[in-house]
Amino acid sequence: MTSETIRSTLLKCLFDVAPEIADEEIEDDMDLRDELDLDSMDILRWVQGIHKALDVEIPEEDYGKIATLGEAVGYVAARV
Repeated sequence: MTSETIRSTLLKCLFDVAPEIADEEIEDDMDLRDELDLDSMDILRWVQGIHKALDVEIPEEDYGKIATLGEAVGYVAARV
């Protein structure tokens, strides 16, 4: 699976959680919580969406490792 495919899937999962976010708003190095105003429930739903879409478990202690889209892509790529 390519990084672009993973990125696209992660974005789809993110848009499912926060449909008001525009694709052009998201940069790979921006902090998703701070910049997009996501709360802990949004992050949890995003992680659940990732698990469902890509069958990747992300334990709660690793949430800090996926603070940006770029980090999340790298994290998931190492596990698929």
